[in-house]
Amino acid sequence: MRSVRQCSRTACPHAAVATLTYVYADSTAVLGPLAQLAEPHSYDLCVEHAERLTAPRGWEVVRLLPDLEAAAPSHDDLLALADAVREAGRRRAPEPSPALAPVPAATAPADGRRRGHLRVVPGEAP
Repeated sequence: MRSVRQCSRTACPHAAVATLTYVYADSTAVLGPLAQLAEPHSYDLCVEHAERLTAPRGWEVVRLLPDLEAAAPSHDDLLALADAVREAGRRRAPEPSPALAPVPAATAPADGRRRGHLRVVPGEAP
């Protein structure tokens, strides 16, 4: 299944389609296809931000992508989503623990009103 990463630009909700890497020794910004894994010193960009990319004065931009377009969901993505929904539907709620049994009615206040979230339960003194 294809990894869905978001654009690295602040507050951009779009999916990334390209990876930007800087080669400081050559004063070059390289814009290429989306990397398989997110790298700490690279930036994932969406179509809009990749097309508007500019480099600092004196730097060269190398574009390794002829045309950028957002990838549509593939058949594998849809199958993975369906499998995840099926798996979530199969899970059952855990059985309640006997230690979490409800407090008997005898320990409730006599007038029936709840006075707080803590109650004194009668028992043996230590």
